[in-house]
Amino acid sequence: MFFHNTSFVEVSGWATLQDIVFVIKKNDTSKLLYLYPWVYPALPAAEWENLENMFSVYGQNLVLYLSGDATLHLTSYPFVFQYMTGCDLYPNGSYTSFYRFGYNAHDFLSFDMDNVRWERQQESELAVQVEEQFNNFTVFSETLQHLLNITCIDHMKKFIEYGRATLERREPPVATVFARTPSPAQLLLVCHVTGFYPRPISVAWLRDGREVPPGPGLNTSAVLPNADLTYQLRSVLAVAPHDGHSYACRVRHRSLGTRSLLVPWENHSAAPGIGIAIAVLLLAAAASAGGVWWWKRRKGDEAT
Repeated sequence: MFFHNTSFVEVSGWATLQDIVFVIKKNDTSKLLYLYPWVYPALPAAEWENLENMFSVYGQNLVLYLSGDATLHLTSYPFVFQYMTGCDLYPNGSYTSFYRFGYNAHDFLSFDMDNVRWERQQESELAVQVEEQFNNFTVFSETLQHLLNITCIDHMKKFIEYGRATLERREPPVATVFARTPSPAQLLLVCHVTGFYPRPISVAWLRDGREVPPGPGLNTSAVLPNADLTYQLRSVLAVAPHDGHSYACRVRHRSLGTRSLLVPWENHSAAPGIGIAIAVLLLAAAASAGGVWWWKRRKGDEAT
């Protein structure tokens, strides 16, 4: 929720299953947009209508209350409220539910599911006010507990059933290895891995066939999204030039099964030296040939 001023608030949201965004709600309409063909059939039409109405009413009331609290505490505009809610289902059948608020990218409020209470995550006057206000809405809190512990789990099981093909998609990683030289005394080996799905992946450097342990010379980025719904990352290893070791980047991913993707670093540093040596030899040969030709010509001139 982006509060531009007292009269203009942008509200948008989306739903994810694992890391797949499958439903979005835009600010200019109460309608939900289904991003995959299996989403809408997963629930009865009446249930989707009920969800749309609930999200619409809840969003309007939330904007109203937060706007009033912001005015009461002279909150400066613009500001952003974010909320994240949902449930996690584990393979053994257990689950957890959550509801968390953020204010300008900081933790603000959370819902204690077991005790059916709101708890502030900061000591600002605004957080104190919203915590007290939300805890007075006992019917809403009890309804929220039921939605997250019962409805959310039931719906998730349906989405998993209908979206199994999407959830089980496998895209193998593509890895390339290259080097950068930020200084004459340092060589950075870069392993760029991209195009993989799902997100979990293991990337390691091998030195002479043995895994390089974590340390200051090893830096692996976070996993980042690509535009085609795959992921990428890069791992950088700092080494000394001409240290005499062999290096390779090893990638393990679910799409590869029990195999690993192994990409060695091809050290081409010797090539320029070889080229220079060949050039020197050619120059020396040319000079020798020129010297022989000059000597023979001089001797011929003296004979005449």
